[in-house]
Amino acid sequence: MPDPARNHAVVIGAGMAGLTAAQALSRHFRKVTVIERDTLPAEAAPRRGTPQCQHAHMLLAGGLQALQRLFPGFEKDLADAGAVKVRTGKDIRFERPGFDPFPIRDLGFDIFSMSRPLLEAVTRGRVLQTPNIGICMRSRVTKLVASRDTMRVEAAHYESDDGPAVTVEADLVVEASGRCGLTLQLLDELSLQKPDETEIGIDQAYASTIVERLDHNAEWLGNITLPSAPASSRGAFLFPIEKQRWLLSIGGNHGDAPPGDRAGFMDFVKSLRTPTIYDAVRDARPLTDIVRYQLPCSTRRHFERLESFPEGLLVTGDALCRFNPVFGQGMSVAAQEAVILDRLLTEDVPMQRLARDFFAAIQDTIATPWGVAVNDFVYPATRGARPPDLAQRLQYGAALTKLAADDPEVHRLTVEVSQLLKPQAALREQKLAARVMSLI
Repeated sequence: MPDPARNHAVVIGAGMAGLTAAQALSRHFRKVTVIERDTLPAEAAPRRGTPQCQHAHMLLAGGLQALQRLFPGFEKDLADAGAVKVRTGKDIRFERPGFDPFPIRDLGFDIFSMSRPLLEAVTRGRVLQTPNIGICMRSRVTKLVASRDTMRVEAAHYESDDGPAVTVEADLVVEASGRCGLTLQLLDELSLQKPDETEIGIDQAYASTIVERLDHNAEWLGNITLPSAPASSRGAFLFPIEKQRWLLSIGGNHGDAPPGDRAGFMDFVKSLRTPTIYDAVRDARPLTDIVRYQLPCSTRRHFERLESFPEGLLVTGDALCRFNPVFGQGMSVAAQEAVILDRLLTEDVPMQRLARDFFAAIQDTIATPWGVAVNDFVYPATRGARPPDLAQRLQYGAALTKLAADDPEVHRLTVEVSQLLKPQAALREQKLAARVMSLI
């Protein structure tokens, strides 16, 4: 039962970060209100507030595990909704330079492949079944209200499309809008330091379409083709999704943007390093228009470094750390952050310490995917603070990949790390590191 001292929590945003945070809070607060500027569809459908939702998304095993903890039985919900069960290492063909494909092995666990709208719809459906969570749609939070004397957030002010402006009192506000603008605005108003930001400027551009999933007589359900970096940044994801369809996303960076017309799109697919995806989809019937999206940079805000932060306020999801979408980590990290929030509240961390403890506790969760994002510096045009040991990191990664191709146990470990089941530090364990270094 929620602690009676915790009366009302407000969550800003009803994307995956907001929905999972709301579910975690519902176990500890009498009432949780989610405020969302969009109209939320009753079914699995794209919406304006998630412009990237029509592109390929991957729910990593670590994210699925977190969602299962927040919503027991979640895997069954996904399967019942039509999500495609995928056996890791076996059902998705993985092509990378020097390994076309990477050795196909059953690594012993499943994930699900689906469209982002389907995942949100299933998650939203479970949230709406939680009695003490309410969602206010077509409402936009314009200001956080805080006491300068106590440095504590006391309310959120929002405007509704179909009603008067409202100021709602809150014991805790979680910004999960993806933008972080309200929190940064409040820090300004309270004359508090803003968090340092680390950026990796990759200028990622991608285009996507849904096509019919053909019986292509292959032993795979989907395919990932990685580019021959740094010579080329062109890569693609072909994922099976609900209703016997494929979601195809292609992308490049630093100005190599896929075209938005069908002929140009298919020419880009044909130009990929291998012909696998082009051969699979060239005769497939298109089911949607081509949609495009661009992300200038990955951004990490270091709230954990701040000496002062308002009580009664948290930031989560993309508002905290936005990853290059190519790596498919954002939704899973947001779900894992919600699990951490649930744990801290279960441990009765007082509100005065909640933000500090939360920002500290999630750093290990962020470290692994952010460590992958650093690999974007393989491209000379990538902007940001280039790690001084980049060459050694890339050498180590190449040797580790070679070892994983030869050793099924190392292969499984690398996938467990990439799927956010184990920390990146597992790849530097002493015995494994010695084997990797022997190949350099």
